[in-house]
Amino acid sequence: MTRIDFYLLPETASADGGRVMAACRLCDKAAGAGMKVYVATRDAALADELDGALWSFRQGSFVSHERYDGAVPAEPAPAVLIGAVEPPDSHHGVLINLDAEIPDYFSRFERVLELVAGDPAQRAASRARYKFYRDRGYELNTYEQSASGGWTRRKP
Repeated sequence: MTRIDFYLLPETASADGGRVMAACRLCDKAAGAGMKVYVATRDAALADELDGALWSFRQGSFVSHERYDGAVPAEPAPAVLIGAVEPPDSHHGVLINLDAEIPDYFSRFERVLELVAGDPAQRAASRARYKFYRDRGYELNTYEQSASGGWTRRKP
């Protein structure tokens, strides 16, 4: 069964900028562990920002990625795909959801990472997603970002 992890950013983190940098770190970690990652976002500006950030967020390296529009990805497929459509079968390891809604295809993934900015609207939307997953019996974990950028698991 899919494991769902909520990553809560501090209230001081900008809505999209904070989520983009958190997504970069999580993509880097998952790709480094050999996982294929799909980042779901229908917001073209957010996808552009993430695309650019994955090239330069960490000095001296980048995360192999490309935008995905439904066409067959190049071979070898990059570790990370960013898109607004259903992902290819090659990328069902980790889903990073940057949308307000839960993608219909989320249950095909081993893990779903929900990134939540600190603003009230994002927190309210994340509570509705949390309830959706909980009511269907999914394993849920919550992590809070510290001032240093690390993650601490919140006890249930």
